[in-house]
Amino acid sequence: MKKVFSYLKPYTFLIILCVLLTFGQAMLDLYLPDLMSDIINYGIVGQSIDEVYKYGGYMMLATVGFIICAALATFIAARVSSGFGRRLRNAIYSKVSKFSLAEYNKLSTSSLITRTTNDVTQVQQLSLMSMRMMIRAPLMCIGSMIMALSKNKELSILFVVVIPLLLLSITLFIKKIVPLFTSLQKCTDKINQVIREKLTGVRVIRAFGTQKYEAERYDKANKDIYEVSISAAYKMSILSPIIMMIINISSIVIVWAGAHLIDAGSMQIGDMLAFIQYAIQVLFSILGVAMIFMIIPRAMVSVKRINEVFETESTIKDNEKIVEITNPGEIEFINASFKYQDSDIDVLSDMNFKISKGETIAIIGATGCGKSTLLNLIMRFFDVTKGEIKVGGVNIKNMSLKQLRDMIGYVPQKAVLFSGTIESNIKYGKQDATYEEMVEAAKISQSFDFIDALDDKFLAPVAQGGTNFSGGQKQRLSIARAIIKKPQIYIFDDSFSALDYETDKKLREALNKNMKDATVIIVAQRVSTVLNADKILFIDDGKIIAQGTHEELYNSCEEYRNVVLSQITEEEAMQNGK
Repeated sequence: MKKVFSYLKPYTFLIILCVLLTFGQAMLDLYLPDLMSDIINYGIVGQSIDEVYKYGGYMMLATVGFIICAALATFIAARVSSGFGRRLRNAIYSKVSKFSLAEYNKLSTSSLITRTTNDVTQVQQLSLMSMRMMIRAPLMCIGSMIMALSKNKELSILFVVVIPLLLLSITLFIKKIVPLFTSLQKCTDKINQVIREKLTGVRVIRAFGTQKYEAERYDKANKDIYEVSISAAYKMSILSPIIMMIINISSIVIVWAGAHLIDAGSMQIGDMLAFIQYAIQVLFSILGVAMIFMIIPRAMVSVKRINEVFETESTIKDNEKIVEITNPGEIEFINASFKYQDSDIDVLSDMNFKISKGETIAIIGATGCGKSTLLNLIMRFFDVTKGEIKVGGVNIKNMSLKQLRDMIGYVPQKAVLFSGTIESNIKYGKQDATYEEMVEAAKISQSFDFIDALDDKFLAPVAQGGTNFSGGQKQRLSIARAIIKKPQIYIFDDSFSALDYETDKKLREALNKNMKDATVIIVAQRVSTVLNADKILFIDDGKIIAQGTHEELYNSCEEYRNVVLSQITEEEAMQNGK
C-alpha cells in the first residue's frame, strides 16, 4: 500500500481540497433533513407560510452549495485518480524496462501487461472511491447518528442493533470474496496469455490446422474467468439485498415506534420524518462502506501484484559508470560459464577466447548448443555465473549498460519491427541519422531495391510486428537498423537465414567492404555464411571444442568437417579453405 500510494504524493493539495469539499458536501447534506423538519414543525403544523418560505430558502441555498461542493469534489477526485493511474503506469513501465530477460521469464509478458493495465485500473478506481465514498460515508454515518440522536434518543437505540448486524454481514462477505478476486486476476493473466499466443502465432495455427484446438484452449480460459466472475458476482449480489432488507425493516420500525411517540406527544411529526432521513443516511452510508469493501479486496490483489513488480530486482545491476575504453571492439571471455536460474546445469562452460578489433568471428554449432546465449552474455541480457567478459579491455560489469550497448549493433535471430514507417524503423538505431545515411544503410543491407519500389519509399507504413513484409525483408530492415548506428561491434544472430543465397552473398560482400574497422560476430547455421570469417568458434553442448579458420577446423575437427560436408561438397570446402 505504502509503495503504490506514494505516487499520490504530488496531488496532496488537491486531495486535501477534495476532502474539504467532501466535508462541506456532507455537512450540507446533514443540514437538509433538519431544515425539512423545521418547515413541517413551524411552517406546516404551525400554519405559517412565512416559516415555509424562510426555511425553504435556506434549503435552496444549502442545495446549491451541496451541488457545487459535490461537482468540484467529483472533478478533483477524477483528476487525481487519473493522474495517479498515469504515474503508476509510468513507474511500472520504467521498472519493467530495466528488467533482464530472467525477470521477463519469471513474471511473463502477459502478466506484466495485465499488471500495467487491468491492475492499475483497479487501484485507480480504489483511489477515486476513497476520495469520495471513503471520506463521505464515515462523515455521513457519524453525523447522521448525532443528528438522529438530537431528534430522539429512544429511537436511536435502533442503531445499536442494526449497525453491528450490517458490519457482521460485510465482514462475512469480505472473507468469501477476497480469494475469488485473487483467482480472477490469475484467470485474466491466463486469458491474456492465450490471446497473445493465438494472435502472434496465427500463421502456425492455420498452417497446422489447429484452430479447433486453440479454440478449445481459449474456451477453457474464457470459461474459467466466466465461472470465477459469476461466483464473485453471485456472492456480491447477496450482500446488497441483505442490506436493503435491513434498511427497509429499520424504516418500518422507526415509523411504528415514531407514531407511538407522536401519539404520546413526546415527538413532533417533522422530527420523526427527519429521524427517518437520518436513519436512512446512516444505513446507506454503511452501504457505501460496503461498496468500498467490494472494491478493496480486488484492488488489494492488484496492489499486491503491482508491488511484486516493484519489489522484483533485476539480476543485471547497471553500474551507470562511464569508463575509458582503450581498445573498443575487442572482446574477451575468461573462464566464463553461465546457467539459468533454478538450473544446476551450465548452458555454457569455461568459455575462453579473444576477439580482436576488426575481426570477423563466426559461431557455429548444433541447435541448442548455446550460441545465442553467448551473444546475450556479451550484451549483458544475462550475467555470467562464473568468470568474466571484457569489452575493450574492461569487465562489462564495470561499465554502464548504455555505454556497453552503444558500442553494439544487434540483429536478432527473429527480426523485430515496430509499427510506424520504414524510416522510423531504420532510424531506430540512430534517431538523428540523415537521409543519406539511411539510404546507405538500406543499400548495404540489400533492402534499398524493395523500399524504392514502394509508393511511399521510406515513408511506407510498417504494421505491428512488420507483418506486411516478408521474412527476408524484415531481416534486411533489421540489418539496416544496426548498420546505420555504425557501432564498433556488430552482432548477427542467425540474421541471414531468411535470405536467398544470392542476396546473402551480396549482403556479406557489402558488409565486408563497409565494416573493415568493426568487430563482427556472426551466428549462422549456413556454412557458406561463415567460411570467410577470420576465426570460427565451433560449439557443442555449451563448450568450445575447436576454434580457428575454416581451413584449420576442416583439417583438425571431425565434427566441424561433418557439418560442412552436410551442406556443401568437399571440393567447395577445400576451395574455400584455400
